Amino acid sequence: QVQLVESGGGLVQAGGSLTLSCAASGSVFSINAAGWYRQAPGKQRELVAAISTGGSRNYVDSVKGRFTISRDNAKNTVYLQMVSLKPEDTAVYYCNADIRRTPGLMANYWGQGTQVTVSS
Repeated sequence: QVQLVESGGGLVQAGGSLTLSCAASGSVFSINAAGWYRQAPGKQRELVAAISTGGSRNYVDSVKGRFTISRDNAKNTVYLQMVSLKPEDTAVYYCNADIRRTPGLMANYWGQGTQVTVSS
């Protein structure tokens, strides 16, 4: 019954900023590792940002210095802060997270995707 609900996508001009949210609903004990993927038309889905259970973060080279992934365990929410957006960032962004429903059970979930469009 756990779901990841994404929000925050939209249309912005190049150089603008946008913050995506991924809220876990349902029976959630904790959110562990999480990541944000994106997929542009005709291209494969790629991992752009990830955060480990311990809080370490990694990014694909194309977004380093511009994107920041974070996690708020109190709100069961994962965020992706994006600044200095480029038209090349245009894609559908998907949240992915490992969620522990009980102390001994963890599973992986995907968000529904949210469109980010950056105009030039």
